Amino acid sequence: MSTREAATADDPVIESLDQLIEPMAKGEKPPERWRIGTEHEKLVYKHADHRAPTYDEPCGIRDLLGGLEQFGWAPVEEGGNVIALKGEDGAVSLEPAGQLELSGAPLENLHQTCAETGRHLAQVKQVGEKCGVGYLGLGMWPDKTRAELPIMPKGRYDIMLRHMPRVGTMGLDMMLRTCTIQVNLDYQSEADMVKKFRVGLALQPLATALFANSPFTEGKPNGFLSYRSHIWSDTDRLRTGMLPFVFEDGFGYERWARYMLDVPMYFVFRDGKYIDAAGLSFRDFLDGKLSVLPGERPTQSDWWDHLSTAFPEVRLKSFLEMRGADGGPWNRICALPAFWVGLLYDQQALDAAWDLVKGWSMKERERLRGEVPRLALATRSPNGGTLQDLGREVLKIAHSGLKARARLNASGDNETGYLETLDEIVASGKVPAQRLLDAYHGEWNGDITRVYEQSF
Repeated sequence: MSTREAATADDPVIESLDQLIEPMAKGEKPPERWRIGTEHEKLVYKHADHRAPTYDEPCGIRDLLGGLEQFGWAPVEEGGNVIALKGEDGAVSLEPAGQLELSGAPLENLHQTCAETGRHLAQVKQVGEKCGVGYLGLGMWPDKTRAELPIMPKGRYDIMLRHMPRVGTMGLDMMLRTCTIQVNLDYQSEADMVKKFRVGLALQPLATALFANSPFTEGKPNGFLSYRSHIWSDTDRLRTGMLPFVFEDGFGYERWARYMLDVPMYFVFRDGKYIDAAGLSFRDFLDGKLSVLPGERPTQSDWWDHLSTAFPEVRLKSFLEMRGADGGPWNRICALPAFWVGLLYDQQALDAAWDLVKGWSMKERERLRGEVPRLALATRSPNGGTLQDLGREVLKIAHSGLKARARLNASGDNETGYLETLDEIVASGKVPAQRLLDAYHGEWNGDITRVYEQSF
């Protein structure tokens, strides 16, 4: 989740629908300016007892952030606490229970993305070794209850923690116990955005299956392969899901803006503090009728904040966010952007991907979304066969898209190598969670602590 800083002086009050549409429309870029922004979260634990460190304790989360400053990261404070870092590689931030996230810089190719990921992991490991801290690349804490987890000192999280139980049964699990990998991608026009959005939504369940990596809850198998994905099914139905309206005629920037106006608010940021507006209406805010700020009307920064508070499978801001994957190790952090760049950043690949999914009904898309957390690649495909079969076709398209991009590294290799781990998953039909379960029932002999051997 984004980290808010003070607004600039040039922060106009919103007075028209055009201003609501402006952030999305301004995202348009010609293909030569398209970039790749990769975000990945990891679970932080103490080597000695596998406990999640608190913010304030010696060698806790605060000290980890401080240790990263030696690599040129600049601190970002809220209420006197360092809650994020900014630098050339983007931003390091904290999820609600101390999950550490890198929101990478916008980069030109996947070679740069994978190098950035490698730099970040090397830095956090170096700091962690001094503090007896390690990191897990999983979609969810495998052994922690909510009560065992700390809360980070960020104002928006206090508001969300109070609000989540009002709107779903698993929102607190989402906040405290999960980790994801995401990629942010560009578009050149409204029509290009729409096509990419539709392909992204339709194929998000396949991405969830390929990256499924959360089969344990509180030390035991939970019956799912991506429990992280299942958690989103009852987090807050007014701001999550597969968004049927995206596939309707006339979808575009204005329709997205109207959807976001229907998403209840979380907060308003004023004078360095978060004001609780959970459940209130942004439409009322536009009319100066927000109960917590009577008479005030929203600025562009308030709208940008609000755009970050919806959590569907694909999200639009001034770029598209692909949000379906569980957290994982280095090779899968590189593989997720490779998957989506291969499909969406070459026109022939995008057209081929759309041809695969354009005939699906909303009922079929919802069925995929509902079944994938348990079944992963064994889920039936609307095209016949299983998602394993569909995965072979989709990865073939992704390979062709990356090959056509012809972005080479110093050794003359294109970007297709970053798909190898997904090729292996599809060939075997066995997703990461199934390999963890095999180990749990086999060589681990039911000892969940062995999962910490999977550390970065």
